[in-house]
Amino acid sequence: MKRFLASLTGLLFCWIAAAQQSDSVYLFSYFKNNGKDGLHLAWSADGLKWTALHRDQSLLQPVLSRDSLMRDPCIIRGEDGLFHMVWTVSWNQRGIGYAHSKDLIHWSEQQYIPVMHHEDSARNCWAPEITYDRRKKQYMIYWATTIAGKYPADPKVENGYNHRMYYVITKDFKSFSRTKLLYNKGFNVIDASIVNVGKRYIMFLKDETRNPPQKNIRIATSKKLNKGYSAPSVPITGNYWAEGPTAFRQGNKWIVYFDKYRDHRYGAIQSTDLVNWTEISESISLPPGIRHGTILQISKSELQPLLEL
Repeated sequence: MKRFLASLTGLLFCWIAAAQQSDSVYLFSYFKNNGKDGLHLAWSADGLKWTALHRDQSLLQPVLSRDSLMRDPCIIRGEDGLFHMVWTVSWNQRGIGYAHSKDLIHWSEQQYIPVMHHEDSARNCWAPEITYDRRKKQYMIYWATTIAGKYPADPKVENGYNHRMYYVITKDFKSFSRTKLLYNKGFNVIDASIVNVGKRYIMFLKDETRNPPQKNIRIATSKKLNKGYSAPSVPITGNYWAEGPTAFRQGNKWIVYFDKYRDHRYGAIQSTDLVNWTEISESISLPPGIRHGTILQISKSELQPLLEL
């Protein structure tokens, strides 16, 4: 009887998981051009073919910082049922943008989070993302910053930028921990995006090294969300410059999207083991002009109001 009940429970969980999968679609948050017009969204049923929502017009106009940009928008579904978004507000501000929404259409007042204001020499805060720590029931916000003079850099190469990854912790997006260093392995790194896989955290990152040029996506792993990440793997992207990785799981495979920014197009790779990767860039279709963003899953009922805009 116990074995029967265990088997029945297992089948029930599989059925629930399959039902949830069939009820969901994928949502891509992104920006266009320089990010001046704000948040754009696209959706996909299969994770490969994407259609712009709202006629590819902005759903939220940026108002923060003197530059008023909304670049690199990252949206996650919070444990509170809200959608939480962070973004790059400027090329050279020491803070990031934040807003939340119940329906991805109506957004809260935009909030400026001064994550690097304690560092007078901080030059920027780029491509922030959010990952939820279920064990500790808190969110980690992380981004790339160059602190002038902190790590030696050639001022003649890419304006002397030499980024490292930093983070803060929050439970409510109202109070935040002290900013700490997240990832430093002795090279210029930006565009980190972290997912939870079993008992590990997988960080997809861009090796931003200019000489000799890397400009590729790699992986680092840790047992803890906010520390202990390994040295980076070999590049998982091909012979092109790539940035802005965003990953999601589909059945037994992982798909990673990224911006082939020199080629002015998007690329994608897939893997079943997070070690061996296959290029699937020719199988994807996205709205023209799409730039760095993130992918999440929403229900079909949550998609419907977006389709009606």
